[in-house]
Amino acid sequence: MGAPRHRTITWYEPAALHAEPRSGTAFLEAIRDGVIAPPPMASVFGFRIVEVGVGRVVFACEPDGSTYNPLGVVHGGLVCALLDTVTGCAVHSTLDPGASYTSIDLSVSYLRAVTVDSGELRATGIATKVGRRVGFAEGRVVDAQGREVATATSSLLIIAP
Repeated sequence: MGAPRHRTITWYEPAALHAEPRSGTAFLEAIRDGVIAPPPMASVFGFRIVEVGVGRVVFACEPDGSTYNPLGVVHGGLVCALLDTVTGCAVHSTLDPGASYTSIDLSVSYLRAVTVDSGELRATGIATKVGRRVGFAEGRVVDAQGREVATATSSLLIIAP
């Protein structure tokens, strides 16, 4: 069985994330720049924002053994959560202060197994169309060697302030 391993997770209360209304881009930049703490989910999986632009975001994470499934590879749920995050944040980056969103659907295609040897995963989300009520986005995850490991499409409900 081997020796047990440990991982400590530190997070901040999410209510502090919305103390000051900001545009979607400004909100994500504030998280990226450490002005406000990341949401708890990002802390659990080690997601970090690498790039932010209007309609486009890039996140990264480095899976470790704690993300493995019984088959000895990184659980698809981590990759799915990463894709849900970047597609949602790509749409969020286009929104006005006070507006929010929630996923309507997410369709993920897994293309390659991910292990700790895959290294850092980089996920890019691009908003393909954002209307008043619904936004659409695409996501792509590559490993440290630049090999595509998964893709996704998502539609998101936009919630007015």
